[in-house]
Amino acid sequence: MKKGKRISGPLGSEKDTMRPEYDFSKAVRGVTAARYAEGTNVVLLDPDVAEIFPDTRAVNEALRTIVRVTRRSVNRRSRKRMA
Repeated sequence: MKKGKRISGPLGSEKDTMRPEYDFSKAVRGVTAARYAEGTNVVLLDPDVAEIFPDTRAVNEALRTIVRVTRRSVNRRSRKRMA
């Protein structure tokens, strides 16, 4: 298979296209890399649900409560079946 000719585009250009108002002189490379590597879960709530919860903490607390309640009911059902 023959390689095609490389077309030099914006990436190969030597022209400086950075706007003057962007100043990265004090930037630190990889400063957020560790946090990014941990991962994140973004969940979008429907507007009617979002109105109920004032912040992230309230959503997490409600979900943890639901998990505890459902685990208890599942454990109780399992015990009854074993008996």
